[in-house]
Amino acid sequence: MFDKLKGIEERFYEIETLLSNPEIVKDQEAYQKHIREHAELNKVVLVLKKYKQAVGDIEESQELLRDGDPEIKDLARDEIASLTAEKDKLEAELKTLLLPKDPNDEKNVIIEIRAGTGGEEAALFAGDLYRMYSRFAENRNWKMEVMNHHPTGVGGLKEIIAMVHGKGAYSALKFESGTHRVQRVPTTEAQGRIHTSAVTVAVLPEAEDVEVHIDPAELKVDVYRSTGPGGQSVNTTDSAVRITHLPTGLVVTCQDEKSQLKNKNKALKVLRARLLDKVIREQNEKRSEERKNQIGDGDRSGRIRTYNFPQGRVTDHRIGLTLYKLESILQGDLTELIDQLSTFYQAQTLQNAESAQAQTS
Repeated sequence: MFDKLKGIEERFYEIETLLSNPEIVKDQEAYQKHIREHAELNKVVLVLKKYKQAVGDIEESQELLRDGDPEIKDLARDEIASLTAEKDKLEAELKTLLLPKDPNDEKNVIIEIRAGTGGEEAALFAGDLYRMYSRFAENRNWKMEVMNHHPTGVGGLKEIIAMVHGKGAYSALKFESGTHRVQRVPTTEAQGRIHTSAVTVAVLPEAEDVEVHIDPAELKVDVYRSTGPGGQSVNTTDSAVRITHLPTGLVVTCQDEKSQLKNKNKALKVLRARLLDKVIREQNEKRSEERKNQIGDGDRSGRIRTYNFPQGRVTDHRIGLTLYKLESILQGDLTELIDQLSTFYQAQTLQNAESAQAQTS
């Protein structure tokens, strides 16, 4: 580990030198690339400096153990105990920082929310989840752009597909994929009985053109008239677009824009993200079960979270976490949930990495 850290530190100072080079500053593409790398390495170097400082302080305190004054010895022992705990904490942090980064973490995401079992109540909860993610994005100064949606007559959503534009959006939202279950008394329930409904959420990293090549010859593009509740473009122009990717059978529709071209471009973004997600899932399936568990978000079929309205609680079943703050969570306060999930999967990744290293050593 420390050989790797030494290499990171050397690279960090090498980039600092490059950033002061006028030729590099002139080349904005190269300059921005070095700035990003410098920022990433700086996270590690700052912790490494603290670690080295703790090690140095421990060595100085150990020198004091040779002192003839018993009080100084006692103080030195207390100092060594405190510094050793700090050193161990920093070492664990360094191990975490050295874990391989998910290449998609900094990307925008496409989030797909669909009503599952539960009829109109499921559609209403799909709307609640969309508002939850919208407020979360707003709190982080991210932009939410609706790509396609199918509302119901009483304010619910059969389906909504939206893009979240923001640095680190995938890192924050990637663990939201799965089945979200709601337990509450529907507004249509006369006898006050609690119903259980389900909504599925899929979070896909936005795919770059270079990552997923789409051959236009492999696309079937149909245009038709938009359908929905009102609007000047509805049922008047063939602006809605349906794209079928013939090799995979994937179908994407978009009708939210008045412009056929805009709808087509949005549909292609969704298709590209789904194709990238398909590639990622196929790669995961080829890996060992241990590796799939490490990724943690490959299977969307399982129930991941329950929102219980009578008790005001939200339970994430993957990590056994229950929070009695349902209202604030539905208002977009997802930070504690996301942090706990990230910590859990990070620890799991670290444990798997250490197990693999033990097997090879």
